[in-house]
Amino acid sequence: MIKSGIAIVRGRVQGVGFRYSALNKARSLGLRGWVRNEMDGSVTARFEGDEQDFLTYLEWLHTGPSSASVSHVDFRELNPENDLGQFQVSF
Repeated sequence: MIKSGIAIVRGRVQGVGFRYSALNKARSLGLRGWVRNEMDGSVTARFEGDEQDFLTYLEWLHTGPSSASVSHVDFRELNPENDLGQFQVSF
């Protein structure tokens, strides 16, 4: 089953390599989507893929790389789009 969602990650998540770690993690799991920095200091990730890989990634977002300090993740499940393409950093 394909799962899809969007997460807003808050805490010390910019300037610590979060986006590129998120990119590498998502690609290693075969997910599609994107990750980007937001003006308010948060990071947004839009992602979809097989249920187990999706859940693994969502769990990873709650900690991120060792250089990050995640304080909160807002998550909303979405309908799969099937046109997100290879996971990438969005600017």
